[in-house]
Amino acid sequence: MSSNTKPVANLGEDQVLSCYVSAESQPNRLGDVSVSWEKTDVGTVYRYEKGAPALAGQASEFRGRTQVFPDAVAIGNASLLLRSVKSSDEGEYTCTVRSSAGRGTVSIQLRTAVPTLKFSNNILTSEASSWFPKPDVTWLNQTGNELNANTSFTERSPGIYSVLSSLQSAKVSETYSCRIENNLVVAVTEATITGAGVLGRTFFTFSVASMQLVSIYLIIITSVLCMFYVV
Repeated sequence: MSSNTKPVANLGEDQVLSCYVSAESQPNRLGDVSVSWEKTDVGTVYRYEKGAPALAGQASEFRGRTQVFPDAVAIGNASLLLRSVKSSDEGEYTCTVRSSAGRGTVSIQLRTAVPTLKFSNNILTSEASSWFPKPDVTWLNQTGNELNANTSFTERSPGIYSVLSSLQSAKVSETYSCRIENNLVVAVTEATITGAGVLGRTFFTFSVASMQLVSIYLIIITSVLCMFYVV
């Protein structure tokens, strides 16, 4: 089982992928449990057997970046901690838990959702991928007034959307806020246009419902720097 099969990760921060067995079948001894995490088209992310990591076949890109929690595994929680999330970490993960009580598997689709800003010909554009469910987009100026923008959505896979939103007549030395939100997460990007490009930060805030989905043991709330460049 998983409390969140479509988590959103922030680039550069840590993310917990939730995986656990039901309370009725939880083993009472660490040695009863083996855990395997795999990523589609990559291979082994992490394995845990006989009370210890078993990493001989681990994919190189995950070395030193993953772990489970032994005390949690002992009571059926096989959640994986993935450190310093990269854009290449996005994809499908499979968690398999085996114990004396049986075997269970769950698939998790990890997504990254850090917006990218572009500024060209007085048009400020925000692009963000992998939003679930479909979000709303709002632009504000530095005094808090809402601005008109052109926004489009592309459904990349069932229920998962990419966002492209453009603000016309943006001015150098002005600061703008792009707010992308759904019922799970709010991403607010504050961007200041300079002669050399765009400077700013993106802050993610997770709703109470989203926090409950992340993990039954761990909650991570983070804010990250966005990537900005001029075209």
